[in-house]
Amino acid sequence: MKKCAVIDLGTNIFHLLIAQAAPTQPNGWAAIGHNRIPVHLAEEGIEHISPAAFQRGLDALHQFYQQLREQGVTLAEVRAFGTAALRTAQNAPAFLQAIERTTGIRAQVISGEREAELIFKGVRQAVPFLHTPALIMDIGGGSVEFILAEADHVRWQQSFPIGTAALYHRFHKSDPIAHSEINALREHVDAVLADLWQALHLYPTRTLIGAAGAFDTLDELLNPPVSTTYTAIERRGFEGLYPRLVASTLAERSQWPGVKPERRLTIVVGMILIQHLLQRAHICEIFASKYSLKEGAIAECFQG
Repeated sequence: MKKCAVIDLGTNIFHLLIAQAAPTQPNGWAAIGHNRIPVHLAEEGIEHISPAAFQRGLDALHQFYQQLREQGVTLAEVRAFGTAALRTAQNAPAFLQAIERTTGIRAQVISGEREAELIFKGVRQAVPFLHTPALIMDIGGGSVEFILAEADHVRWQQSFPIGTAALYHRFHKSDPIAHSEINALREHVDAVLADLWQALHLYPTRTLIGAAGAFDTLDELLNPPVSTTYTAIERRGFEGLYPRLVASTLAERSQWPGVKPERRLTIVVGMILIQHLLQRAHICEIFASKYSLKEGAIAECFQG
């Protein structure tokens, strides 16, 4: 039976998803293995992978390689994608060469536009009601992808260099974050997202579908665990959580169930980013998709 594996070399977290063909499943495939390892490539900034992060990344790929072998997946069946940090870091080529030299896995660095394309292909498998206009938002560590879509048609998409790691290093200096830092972050985001505001004027929507990153944390904090491929996030719940989270210290967030250790530093700037979007775009309903880039890439594997 055909198998395929996707490795997402994200700025904060490396993901592995292994799937096999399953004609009886709605999407034609079924997951048979997965893994996620925090790597934090941008711990010292997105322009350079530190020696410690470099080694953590290699260690993660070695773990993935062993898991692939255990599942009987060949290197020809593996697709590995580098995103924002590997588009930006000056030593990214050396990192990719080290991966291939030690594991045989050849990763390709994809553009923000290609990243957005894969994200959309993942989300549309998880969320069944994309027949109405919706804004899809994927918050990564190095970049944020936005896709305005309706049914299977993408009206507009773009990637912006305002991921949570980038925003954290630039704006979150105090503990808890200072009001002046929040204001500076909002002003920066507002300016960077000028193309998004224009696109929303052309293709207005009141529905936001968040994929990965901070939306996973929102889902874990506000909703009971479910096995569905998407969940609703109540706007009232978000508005109640937002001031508490933004006013919290790192030590306090470390005690919050639902906030994974690798997100304790950056979740605050992620929440500020989401809240600014909700206000500026007049969003009424929010959903969290369990699928994103890696599921979109898996779908491509089995569709051709």
